[in-house]
Amino acid sequence: MALVVLVVHEDRPEAVAQADALAAALIDDSHQVERSDDPRFAANGLDDATDLVVSLGGDGSILRAVDLLAGRRSPILGVNHGELGSLTTVEPTEAYSSVVRALAGDHDLEERMMLRVEVQRKVGGGVTEVVAHALNEVVVERRATDGEAGGQTVRVGVTLDGEPFTSYAADGLIAATPTGSTAYAFSARGPIVDPLHRSIQLTPVSPHMLFDRTLVLDPSTEVGIEVLGPRAATCTVDGRPVADLAGGDRVVCTAAERVARLVTFGPRDLRGLLVDRFGLADR
Repeated sequence: MALVVLVVHEDRPEAVAQADALAAALIDDSHQVERSDDPRFAANGLDDATDLVVSLGGDGSILRAVDLLAGRRSPILGVNHGELGSLTTVEPTEAYSSVVRALAGDHDLEERMMLRVEVQRKVGGGVTEVVAHALNEVVVERRATDGEAGGQTVRVGVTLDGEPFTSYAADGLIAATPTGSTAYAFSARGPIVDPLHRSIQLTPVSPHMLFDRTLVLDPSTEVGIEVLGPRAATCTVDGRPVADLAGGDRVVCTAAERVARLVTFGPRDLRGLLVDRFGLADR
């Protein structure tokens, strides 16, 4: 008997319906099933003994599953109920058979690099720290406040391994993993990086300066981002708000010890994924 956790996109009826059917089938097979849309799950959290996490949704549901795992090494199988699903592995028609294969060990695993994100905020004369982890990216970006024009930029200073690099005046700054290179960083004109590569990409968003290129850094690099001046900023990790930032607050990004373990069946076809996602075959 295995313990399977279903992470369900609750706003997609087709994903909820498939979760119902999949849970019933797995219980009939004598497996134990827990669901993220069950109120009891919110109270108890994810069990350390979880054998497989099945995400039913899009890439956002995969990111949620990674966050729920909080460093546990349980593998994640993504069932695509989204638009493109670059992180998901199988289509809904293959869900049950793929879960059976995964539980039988008939699968491959991709280990994706993650970032450890430490937010250091100056509060009340001291420093408070918030730690989070990102599979896609961490973003420090401007935050409009009452009476402030929406077009204002934020100024941040960047250090690399503790040494000053430069300051950016921009809408924001993205530190992305290779997995996240095709997410927010791509929309900011960052490079596409093979998701199995290990590096940190630092990409400014709408920079107001001559130097506007992405830096592709060694994964051992410590990237420090400090808010300069009085303008408010915010830090988000994989789309989740983590902290509001003020002048002097810092965000430090390093390669995490934890990884995301994604179930695949054979090598992932990066070429095919890019062709489908960006309509390259029609050119």
